[in-house]
Amino acid sequence: MTHADRTFVVQDPATLEVIAEVPDGGPAEATAAVDAAAKALADWSERTPRERAEVLRRSFDALIAATDELAALVVAENGKSQADARAEVAYAAEFFRWYSEEAVRSEGDYSVAPASGTRTLVTHRPVGIAALVTPWNFPAAMATRKIAPALAAGCTVVLKPAAETPLTALAIVRILGEAGVPDGVVNLVPTTDAPGVVTAWLEDERVRKISFTGSTGVGRTLLHQAADRVLNASMELGGNAAFVVTADADISAAVEGAMVAKFRGGGQACTAANRFYVHADVADEFVAAFGAAVDALRVGPGADPASEIGPLISARAVADVGALVDAAVAAGATVAHRAESPARGWFYPPTVLTGVAPDSPILGEEIFGPVAPVVVWDDEQQMLDQVNDTEFGLAAYVYAGRLQDALKIAERIDAGMVGINRGIVSDPAAPFGGFKQSGLGREGAREGIREFQETQYYSVAWT
Repeated sequence: MTHADRTFVVQDPATLEVIAEVPDGGPAEATAAVDAAAKALADWSERTPRERAEVLRRSFDALIAATDELAALVVAENGKSQADARAEVAYAAEFFRWYSEEAVRSEGDYSVAPASGTRTLVTHRPVGIAALVTPWNFPAAMATRKIAPALAAGCTVVLKPAAETPLTALAIVRILGEAGVPDGVVNLVPTTDAPGVVTAWLEDERVRKISFTGSTGVGRTLLHQAADRVLNASMELGGNAAFVVTADADISAAVEGAMVAKFRGGGQACTAANRFYVHADVADEFVAAFGAAVDALRVGPGADPASEIGPLISARAVADVGALVDAAVAAGATVAHRAESPARGWFYPPTVLTGVAPDSPILGEEIFGPVAPVVVWDDEQQMLDQVNDTEFGLAAYVYAGRLQDALKIAERIDAGMVGINRGIVSDPAAPFGGFKQSGLGREGAREGIREFQETQYYSVAWT
């Protein structure tokens, strides 16, 4: 934890009230964090896998025990509904349980060289100090999804949470310490000077890994910087997920999945359904049922248990989403359904747009808000061409009556993750990541720990 003299304030996006002041770190604090990580690295990396696994398992138990505290912080600083916040905490904690199990299963390889004069032994070692940069939309899960595999691999870390939502990360780091994570293994630097802090890490020879979750634009900048030191880099970037409904889909199930895929976290997720492609035969039925569900959404502060959808993260986010909708309407789209939302706070009403042209600009943007544009299709190849006509390739969703048909469509979608007849794709036991400009590398599953390891082999003379 940084001890900067400067502070910045954190606001509740639902009430606009200041809820906390947080130390505002800069390059000096960033370097101090690396000092601490470097001091702790040898001891932590040399511990047995079982020792590290036990610490991670205790961390899982401690995070679950702190669900009420962590969920309240997510609600306060991010604005999520209580149900969304509690679900996020459960998901965030699960990474520590999963990687407590993976920590003891870092297998290697043994083989006979083709010429038979040597034996090859392959092993994996921690990459070293890892710099982690996380966004505001999942303040608990985006931190634990990186911290847990890094610690399981034997790395120490420096973490910069988003300035909008540092309180959850602060609490998580404290809880990890109470659970037995040694001093210096996890080091947090809240800041309003993200470029200064991250650049200090990227230029520090002791830092050997950058793991970033955020926008594709910022990811490109960080990759340019990382290239100067040929730094090991993982990037989880933007998305533009398509949600496909076929003519024989179960419409009730599709609507249920669409509500989760679109409105979880207010649509502020890189995996959120961004574009809806509904077959002409069922378009009216789907829009009517989907629209009715949207009209009935209860929008309000997360502090109210009745709220299902909270605010957006900032005034700028509200303006950006509003501008996309206004442009779509000006181009011929219709606001077919819209929920009511409070006048105070950074709220945008959940909205369904119909009459959206396949080339509408809103389909090419990551909306990052509770807006669902619907495109009607009747030619499968043409629909798939439209689905794949984007620089992004993170997630997609397919609802179809026959599993084989859904899988055939999924195989032709350029996305790293496809939800088949379900509206959520994230799972700590599955490899999270995308194609094209949606990122590099994977988080979760076995692949997640590999992102924090280097492969080393020994060539052994064998005569």
